[in-house]
Amino acid sequence: MATPASDRHAQSPAADREIMISRIIDAPRALVFEAFTQVRHLSRWWGPEGFSTTTRAFEFRAGGEWVFVMHGPDGTDYPEWILWTEIVTPERIALLHGESRDDSNAFVSVLTFAAMGDATRIEMLTTFPTRKARDEAVEKYHAIEGGEQTLANLAAYVGALVGSGGQG
Repeated sequence: MATPASDRHAQSPAADREIMISRIIDAPRALVFEAFTQVRHLSRWWGPEGFSTTTRAFEFRAGGEWVFVMHGPDGTDYPEWILWTEIVTPERIALLHGESRDDSNAFVSVLTFAAMGDATRIEMLTTFPTRKARDEAVEKYHAIEGGEQTLANLAAYVGALVGSGGQG
C-alpha cells in the first residue's frame, strides 16, 4: 500500500513532500533488517522489477555510504548514492538518497521494521526537499510503483531464504 503521505496525515507540515510505502513481509524482523545490512543481500533484491544493481562502495554504519549503479531493463544506467544517517538494529534505518553526494534533490527515507509474530511490517517514509521534487518522482520516475516493486522483491528474496532454511 502506497500513497503520497498527504493522503495519510494532512496535518504534517511535510505531508505534501512525502510518500509512504508499507508492506507486510512473511519473514522474521531480524532477517528483513539484515537484508539491508549486507551488500550480498541488497544486490539480490534492490530496485524495481527488471532492474539490477552494481555496488561500487558499501559501508553499512551511520555516516557510511553505499555507492551503486542501477541498471534499467532498457540498458540505462542510473548512478545512485546513499548515506546511512541512523541505524537502530533491527528497528529503524534512516538514509539520504540521491544520484551523488552533492545532489540538491536528494531525499530522506526512514524505514521502520515492526515485528508481527513471524512476519514483519516494513514502512518506508520518504521526504523530498520540495513538493515539486516529490511530484516529479511520482509522475516521471514512478516512485510509488518502484517502491512497491522494490519491497515486493525484498519480500520474495527473504521469503526464499526462510523457505530454504538459511540466510543466504
